[in-house]
Amino acid sequence: MSIDVGLIFQIAGIGIILAFVHAILKELKREDVANWVILVGFVVILFQVAMLLNNLFDKIKSVFLFH
Repeated sequence: MSIDVGLIFQIAGIGIILAFVHAILKELKREDVANWVILVGFVVILFQVAMLLNNLFDKIKSVFLFH
């Protein structure tokens, strides 16, 4: 079973961009907006991981023929 490395880099890229935006917003004294940006980014990454887990469970189901 191969892992989509592109998706891992996409998640890492989103994390780096979020950290950059968070640092800029904190310097501008906009901590409330910075926290919302982090929360939204976390939800986006969480949905991506949920889709990966869904694909994993579908593959496991097909291997063991639990249709």
